Amino acid sequence: MAISLGVFSNFLAGDTASLLKSSSTAVRLVPSNLRTVRTVTLSAAASKPATETKKREPRGITKPRRVSPEMQAFLGGITEIPRTQALKEIWAYIKQQDLQDPADKKVIICDEKLKQIFGGRDRVGFLEIAGLLNPHFLK
Repeated sequence: MAISLGVFSNFLAGDTASLLKSSSTAVRLVPSNLRTVRTVTLSAAASKPATETKKREPRGITKPRRVSPEMQAFLGGITEIPRTQALKEIWAYIKQQDLQDPADKKVIICDEKLKQIFGGRDRVGFLEIAGLLNPHFLK
């Protein structure tokens, strides 16, 4: 029981020379799933001295800004702080004092110190905190 593979039977038999002779132009078959690969040499990356890299000045929410007297009292007298750091300090205080609502951890129950910052509100959602801090950062 012989199975004919047609043209491919020549490849299996090792007779590729006859295929090349019969064609006047050689066609190179490239699989469609091949991709070119770029190589990176380490010498190019290592040629820059480490002292050339410049550290960017903080900007946006990472730039230190003056804060209101209420925020200064909460932060212990710090007059300038980035928004990101102030938010970290507030969250650390909330966790330390266990001020999250046990039934819904997304709600903060404000004590007297937090009421000074959050406009006298008793309960604040955690998504509201960033918006309530806006008036405390002076321009």
